[in-house]
Order: sequence, then C-alpha cells, then structure tokens
Amino acid sequence: MLSPERLSLPGPEYLAQRHVLTYMEDAVSQLLENREDISQYGTARFFTEYFKSVRQGTHILFREFSFVQATPHNRASFLRTFWRCFRTVGKNGDLLTAQEYHCLLQLLCPDFPMELTQKAARIVLMDDAMDCLMSFSDFLFAFQIQFCYSEFLESVAAIYQDLLAGKSPNTVIVPTSSSGQHRQRQPPNDCSPLDGVEASLFYQCLESLCDRSKYSCPPSALVKEMLSSAQRLTFYGFLMALAKHQGINRALGALPDKGDLFLDPAMDQELEKLVAQVSGLSISAPTSSSGDAANLPVRNLPRISSPWKPLHHRRKMDAESEGSNEETDSSEN
Repeated sequence: MLSPERLSLPGPEYLAQRHVLTYMEDAVSQLLENREDISQYGTARFFTEYFKSVRQGTHILFREFSFVQATPHNRASFLRTFWRCFRTVGKNGDLLTAQEYHCLLQLLCPDFPMELTQKAARIVLMDDAMDCLMSFSDFLFAFQIQFCYSEFLESVAAIYQDLLAGKSPNTVIVPTSSSGQHRQRQPPNDCSPLDGVEASLFYQCLESLCDRSKYSCPPSALVKEMLSSAQRLTFYGFLMALAKHQGINRALGALPDKGDLFLDPAMDQELEKLVAQVSGLSISAPTSSSGDAANLPVRNLPRISSPWKPLHHRRKMDAESEGSNEETDSSEN
C-alpha cells in the first residue's frame, strides 16, 4: 500500500529521497557480476530477493563500508544488526575497549574504518584514552549518533570551533555540502577558559544547519529542548547529550529504548529453535556397539585459525565466588 507521502511528492523527488536509484544500481551491479549463478533461477526472482533483503535490513551484511554508509536506511540496518548480533556482550556485563568494539564491527563490515569507532569512543570517554573500558550500551548509543549523523557532526565541530574562537553567529560559516566532511579537523578542545560556548548562540547556528543541510540531522525541536536547560556547553557534552536523549533515539528508529536494549524476543525465539534442533540431533543420533555413529559418514573438518583474537572478559567476580575458590584450592592442597 502506497504511503500518503509517496502520493504527495513528484516521482523523481520521491525516488531520490528514498535512494531507490542507489539500490537499483547496486542490484544491477550484483546481477552482472553473478549472472551465471543467477541465470539458474531467473532475473525476476533475483530482484525480488534483493529488495526483500533491503526491506528486512539484511542487505548490508559483509558488504563494503562505502555501501553500508551510502543511505540512512543502510546505516540504520547496520546499527540494528550490530545490536542484535552482539547484545549479549552487554547482557553479560562485559566491558570492552574501542579496539575490541572495532573488531566486532569488522565481523559485519571487514573494512569498517577505525576512525569512526574512535570518534564514538571519544563521546563516551571525552578524551583520547582509547584503551579505557566501555559498557555495550554506552558505546552503542554513542556509535549510533556518530554513525547516523556523521556529516552533521563534522559541521557541528566546525561551528563549535568558530564560536570558541569568538566569532558571532552571523559570521559563522555553516557547512552544508560534502566538502565539509573531507576536511581534516582536530577534535575540538573542551579545556577552554570559557568552559564551552553559549548554548543559545550554539543552537542558533545549529538551527540554520538543520534547515540547510543535505544530510541526516536530529530534529531541531529536540535539539532546542535539549539545549534549553543549559547556559553553556562543550562539544563533547553536546554529543553525550545527543547519545543519551531518548527522543533522538526514537526519531532514528534503529534501536529500542535503553531499558529494552537487551530484550529481543524474536531473536531469542530463533536461538531457542536452533538450540532445540541441535539438541534433538545429538540425542536422536543412533550409535553402534563400538560407540561410533551408525550409517553416518565421518568427516574430518579442517581447523581454520580465526584472525580475530578472543575478547577478554573483564567482569568483576563476586566475593563469595572468590572465597569458594580459595576453599577449593586449600582442600586440594
């Protein structure tokens, strides 16, 4: 069923807004690269399956970073997939470094840039201590802001630096084109004697940026609400406020609220089915008197070493657990 928005926009404008041409070009490219395999079941079925995966958000799995970041839908799909795949990290209470979170991101996108991971980590840590530990929820919501609003934040950094240098809002240049994201900028220095910039002037520039930017921006009304209670703020203080704001999280629509972050009934149900299937196979497998599985071919699977180092779990052990270990050790001795 067509949405009212589709009927209210001219065809070319709607196609551009939804990035339909991006997906068509990618589909045709994949069709040409794999035409021998695709010819077995037909072009029509290929396009059906391709756009079904786009709708489900699975089309970004193991794709190159240039495609993963190509559209807002791709970014939201990647973010949602990262959450669903690795939410057990947070559920178990594990704390990881930026490098370890980057390894997880590369499991889904092999060429994912370390720079984006470091920027997300700085929102949490507010400094360059990249070896510090972070909880999954803190990193995830900071990563969401950095990844989904990447170009917007580059422009915000430029505005903040200009205001910090003493320029008035009328003379601040608000970047709106793609040229802004290619400039190499040092992270804004929050250790200024002015303790940041005046919130009202900052919002005045951000409102203009949100109105004119070609890229995804947080809703200006939510930004205004967020800044209304502050007199002055720093750049990383602003980013942290964005990451923690439930309204902005809901506007993006990729992640659940923080209280429901470790709940995913659909995924849990699928995992339970898989566990039940594996358990059923192991129980029902007939064995001969010699202990070998009957009528089943034996295969020696090659062992392939993984390029990923195992994550080091850093959960605090509870006092009773430590005590019980000591008793066990002493009894053995």
